[in-house]
Amino acid sequence: MKNIAVLMGGYSSEWEISIKSGMVVAANLDRNLFNIYCIHIMPHAWYYENASGDRTTIDKNDFSIMLDGTKICFDCCYNTIHGTPGEDGKLQAYLELLGVPQTSCNSYVSGITFNKRDTISIVRGRNIETAKNMFLNEGDVYDAHEIALHLGLPCFVKANRSGSSFGVTKVYETAQIAAALETAFKEDNEVLIESFLEGTEVSIGVYRLGDEIIVLPATEIVSENDFFDYEAKYLGKSEEITPARITARQYKLLKETTTRIYNYLNCSGIARADFIFHQGRPHFVEINTNPGLSEESIVPKQIRHTGTTLKEVFTQLILDSIKKHSA
Repeated sequence: MKNIAVLMGGYSSEWEISIKSGMVVAANLDRNLFNIYCIHIMPHAWYYENASGDRTTIDKNDFSIMLDGTKICFDCCYNTIHGTPGEDGKLQAYLELLGVPQTSCNSYVSGITFNKRDTISIVRGRNIETAKNMFLNEGDVYDAHEIALHLGLPCFVKANRSGSSFGVTKVYETAQIAAALETAFKEDNEVLIESFLEGTEVSIGVYRLGDEIIVLPATEIVSENDFFDYEAKYLGKSEEITPARITARQYKLLKETTTRIYNYLNCSGIARADFIFHQGRPHFVEINTNPGLSEESIVPKQIRHTGTTLKEVFTQLILDSIKKHSA
């Protein structure tokens, strides 16, 4: 039996969502193949928590725990941490140094894909269509009128390295830009400002098993709010339609574009790419390399729509990660 650590928590505003994702993964792993350990990676402590709520501290020297006098080391980690340190490469680098396989992208790819600015720069260089954008670092001098003139209104102001729509504001007037930047800088010291793309918003899951890239059905996002914000994502303020109401030709193009992006970025494990069909073509918004896997999340719904179970997919990803590591 392989010992599997399901990593959850994290140091960002998304830690509670990550714990929900982690618990779904833990509940859907094959217990005939794996011993499963829920590992919480929190700012104040790293620990294993059992079903009774008892906690055992992680030994960070080799990422192990002691249970009843027995040292438990892990054959693989299923990484469900959204944000830092599990999605931005920090935790991946630590596990790579220890030689412990994990299911998401490696440290280098994670660092790039967690940075919206860097990701957009790479995919745009491969002729992937995106919104027009501008970048600001905290402390930069800016002209709100110049931003509005260059990008048009409305536009989006986003924390560059954040998820779950934390630090995102849709701006309608030049006078709102300063407050929107203040909100974004509370989440990150880098900000991305993007032009508004009018069209159908879709999100699509993708993962790699061996040499095969599997692209899931697309989900159309219809938000009750002004955009797909935190409430829309997690508090039921949106309608998520799977499969998306797009034509077969549009889905084919979306699938091809998603595969290209996943390949260009050299991703691993499950990722979710977001697009807006603007003027009939998919414009890339961002990619999440540790997407939400809670009961409310998009990717689990897409997996179920294919007739495949979460247990099958999660188990395959772990076995594939172990195989690649031992090759």
